[in-house]
Amino acid sequence: KLSINAFDYNCHLDLIKLLRQEGELVKLRRARQKMSELFPLTEEIWLDWLKDEIKMASESSEREKVYELFERAVKDYICPEIWLEYAQYSIGGIGQEGGMEKVRSIFERALTAVGLHVTKGAALWEAYREFENAILETAQPAPGSIPSPEQQQMLCSQLEKIHTLFRRQLGIPLLDMEASYAEYEEWSEDPIPETVIKSYKKALQQLEKCKPYEEALLGAETPKLAEYQAYIDFEMKAGDPARIQLIYERALAENCLVPDLWARYNQYLDRQLKVKELVLSAHDRAVRNCPWTVGLWIRYLLAMERHRVDHSTISEMFEKALNAGFIQATDYVEIWQAYLDYLRRRVDFTQDSSKELEELRSAFARAVEYLKQEVEERFSESGDPSCTIMQNWARVEARLCNNMQKARELWDNIMTKGNAKYANMWLEYYNLERAHGDTQHCRKALHRAVQCTSDYPEHVCEVLLTLERIEGTLEDWDAAVQKTENRLARVNEQRAKAAEKEAALAKQEEEKAEQRKQARAEKKASKKAKKTRIGDKRKADDADEGEWGQEEEQPSKRHRGEGDGVLLEEDMEVETGLFGRSGPEKPDCPANQKEKASTSRKDIPKVLHDSSKDKVTVFVSNLSYNMSDPEVKLKELFESCGEVAEIRPVFSNKGTFRGYCYVEFKEEKSALQALGLDRKVVEGRPMFVSPCVDKNKNPDFKVFRYSTTLEKHKLFISGLPFSCTKEELENVCKAHGNVKDIRLVTNRAGKPKGLAYVEYENEAQASQAVLKMDGLTVKEHVIKVAISNPPLRKLPDRPEAGRASQFAVPRQVYGARGKGRTQLSMMPRALQRQGNPVAKAENGMVQNSPATSSEPHEEPKKMSNADFAKMLLKK
Repeated sequence: KLSINAFDYNCHLDLIKLLRQEGELVKLRRARQKMSELFPLTEEIWLDWLKDEIKMASESSEREKVYELFERAVKDYICPEIWLEYAQYSIGGIGQEGGMEKVRSIFERALTAVGLHVTKGAALWEAYREFENAILETAQPAPGSIPSPEQQQMLCSQLEKIHTLFRRQLGIPLLDMEASYAEYEEWSEDPIPETVIKSYKKALQQLEKCKPYEEALLGAETPKLAEYQAYIDFEMKAGDPARIQLIYERALAENCLVPDLWARYNQYLDRQLKVKELVLSAHDRAVRNCPWTVGLWIRYLLAMERHRVDHSTISEMFEKALNAGFIQATDYVEIWQAYLDYLRRRVDFTQDSSKELEELRSAFARAVEYLKQEVEERFSESGDPSCTIMQNWARVEARLCNNMQKARELWDNIMTKGNAKYANMWLEYYNLERAHGDTQHCRKALHRAVQCTSDYPEHVCEVLLTLERIEGTLEDWDAAVQKTENRLARVNEQRAKAAEKEAALAKQEEEKAEQRKQARAEKKASKKAKKTRIGDKRKADDADEGEWGQEEEQPSKRHRGEGDGVLLEEDMEVETGLFGRSGPEKPDCPANQKEKASTSRKDIPKVLHDSSKDKVTVFVSNLSYNMSDPEVKLKELFESCGEVAEIRPVFSNKGTFRGYCYVEFKEEKSALQALGLDRKVVEGRPMFVSPCVDKNKNPDFKVFRYSTTLEKHKLFISGLPFSCTKEELENVCKAHGNVKDIRLVTNRAGKPKGLAYVEYENEAQASQAVLKMDGLTVKEHVIKVAISNPPLRKLPDRPEAGRASQFAVPRQVYGARGKGRTQLSMMPRALQRQGNPVAKAENGMVQNSPATSSEPHEEPKKMSNADFAKMLLKK
């Protein structure tokens, strides 16, 4: 796996774990080395590695390698445990030459790094004092002997070192510092100086201010980002650079994949501390932790230039940035622009030619080629549609190199890339010519602009006339006036035609709507006339029908049959939590069927809903039509939410279950809890549970819809095998961050579609998961992973008018589902033929639309799946 994707963090961990279990020490060391080159290692990984190396280190040369490993470990993150382990390990080499000075040096560095750590810093201070106390014991003279002057001086010196350590520690706010003060009182033969007591009390006051933030961190759940940010703000107000640096480092140790936190830390170091080693180390760790964030790379390049790092090192770092795997095409434009700015600042433009200038030109050419070849192929977009890099190149050539010929060539190239229709692009080129070229080329550019510009031609026409008014001859003025008048006349003519066409289309839509309205009225009148000719049985049926609900303008569709996954009209209202009302059966059925239906309807319980109980009622839909005894089944399901008062399933006139019902509870809180069962799978289908809302009383009721905007913390995964379960996908995804939610996309029948949405805690985890999971193989299926950003879909301005011509087929032709119970076309809108526009008839069948057969067909606007279903099923 690592040979395919070397940046698979968890795969590195698995390999190291296996090699450690098998005792493959050489391979284990190599695996750890490779991982440390790509990623900063956590405290636990470093401690395991160090302990293994310490066990194997016996000779002095091997001890030096362990020291080198410790030096690498303390650079990744500031970890008190690693520093303590480092100091204690160095004590073992005290017998070597300069060993004692080395131990003290490591302890001092440790105190500088983590000695201010409120909760863990005291352990280092105590370890340092214990070491010095051990040295003091060895310096004590034998009992009964008189120390020599050298021994006496050494004793005094050692005592002073311990006194100094106590006093330094007591001046720092650390947990349990009262115990350290008591220990100092007991240890010291002399009274504690007043200055030390004053410093100690000041530190105690500071500790009291820090305690609320430390307690918040102890009580918070990982990653504690908000608590750390509050702590950082507190320290920033205090203004102690060492404490600010430490709290940032503590926060980053637990939030190493949060780019914004790295950016704020690096900005503070760049503007306040300005220490080269510290600044560059922080920038390096930032890009190793969050390589997908272009802003961190740009800040790193600027910091390297600011601290005068070698050009070869900066160029090498830029090449690493190009291979970091940014997630947007524009990121590559930004990193190239930052590097080109750096190269431009290196050039001495007082010289006609130099090595730096040639390197700059070569980099500009490479950047243009890179964006064309690499970026466009990967993202299917350039990332730089307005050619900003080429524009900057042209400005450099014109202003700094006095090479207008090259600048004009570049602008010709820019205009051929689809920018010639924009007025602002022509004016940008004109301004460059105006500043560094000549009037002839300015005039030529503006004449071309007048001819090509399609967005704001009036603007470029005005600029051309202004130029000729100031500098042109009479002939130039006449030519410019004629050209601009002709161009504006053509533009106005085109706009007038477009307005006429738009008005004609609007009129056509109004006529179609009027025709449909008239057809519905005629059909309704004919149905009423038929009803008046039907005998007593029909009258009885009509009276019975009144209990079910009033007849609507368009009768309901037929029941599609048992097990059919397509929703009825009432089912569409299930999704929105609205009331469904059942219409009569088709009136043209034989008389004996009517009589039978009339008889059967008398035995069906009527569903009468009391709107005053909406708050204690939920609407349940998308249930299986062949569910046996739905009342018993649903009562068992909903009793977990609270006491159920009544379950009212809805049946058709023939006595078959229609797949939806009302569930009434005793208490409102039970109904609210029942909404949590939405999308629960019941007999193989996702059950929809929605609030019971009357659409007539609440026309603005908003139904839950999944987000269709960019969500940087959420992933869209496609190509999944249909057999992939939520648990299996979670096992794959949780290796890259904390997974908050996973939604497998299914159809209304509950069948998987091979798609999923995975929500992480933050943007950083989602970005990291994209890098590591895109192209991964799951059950022999190669999946595609991207940040969730559904494409924008334009809703039709007049959906009622557009429905007829988009989805219907001629009456005599069978629908897309064959000779089924309905002849509705289920063909996707993208496959509808423009040359055969048809309309939907009012009885659920389809027929040719005379209004559309002779008129030009309008291209249907793109719609979402929800719009498609609504237009297909809505009455």
